[in-house]
Amino acid sequence: MSRWKGLPESLDHRVRYLIVQLRRLKDHSGLSLAALAARTSYSKSSWERYLNGKKLPPRDAVEALARICEADATRLLALHEVAAQAWHAERPQAEAGTGLEAGAEAGGERDEAAVSAVPAVPAASAEPAATAVPAAPAASAALAPPAVPVAAPAGRQVPLGPLALGVLAVLVMAGAVLLVGRLWEDASGIGSSGADVVPAVSGTGAAPTFTHRPGEVFACSVQRRAGALYAGHSHTDTAILDRGATGWDVVEAQCLLHRQGEDPGVVDGIVGGRTLRAVKRLQARSGLPTDGIVGPDTWKALRR
Repeated sequence: MSRWKGLPESLDHRVRYLIVQLRRLKDHSGLSLAALAARTSYSKSSWERYLNGKKLPPRDAVEALARICEADATRLLALHEVAAQAWHAERPQAEAGTGLEAGAEAGGERDEAAVSAVPAVPAASAEPAATAVPAAPAASAALAPPAVPVAAPAGRQVPLGPLALGVLAVLVMAGAVLLVGRLWEDASGIGSSGADVVPAVSGTGAAPTFTHRPGEVFACSVQRRAGALYAGHSHTDTAILDRGATGWDVVEAQCLLHRQGEDPGVVDGIVGGRTLRAVKRLQARSGLPTDGIVGPDTWKALRR
């Protein structure tokens, strides 16, 4: 069996879970990286990057590995879809280089001419930079509010004119109307989709980072919004939860398990043995593979 390097700490747990499954398949098959390269259209160095978390494996590579190892391709591709969403969300600016990286994997070399073709920046002129950019006082003056004269004889206050008082009154009334409207929307759910009404907890900054404290138990308040059940701790329907997972997504799943009639034990935000067994019972009842792993299909069963 291969001795794998530790995956990068910054790797999202959904990407990490996919790579662990691919590593297990590779080890179980007994194939080396060179053998994988010989039996697929991906090079040995590409498989090394995929299985060490340096790059997300393409969908075709995952499907090819599942076919070679006679594994469940449908489940692996579902895990890949979830991992791809997490990978691209964390690397929005790196996507522009995808084409160059794909070309390098096919055996091509990056075109260095693109770098050398960039024209050199001319040396700065002796003239100061401050004189090169003319000021635009007219534009800023047009946007600025009219100045209110403040000079007055000692001991007297200058009253605001009728126009200024009218503008001030309109602004105060507009602010009050907006505030009342927002409070009404928050209380009634008007103007928001079902997913937006549920407070986001994981990864949005709207709530404290999940920290497990021994003996701490979380409350559940499950409600149906837009045809789905939400407990108010997370609105995910793609998070992958396996034994030992922790976080607000786990709290959400445990609350929904209680609602579905499957007892996961205390709602502590940790996937332990009791929670795992409750997930398996729900999966068996819903006609899903009873692997105890909460994925997209199990989330659908939890929220229906």
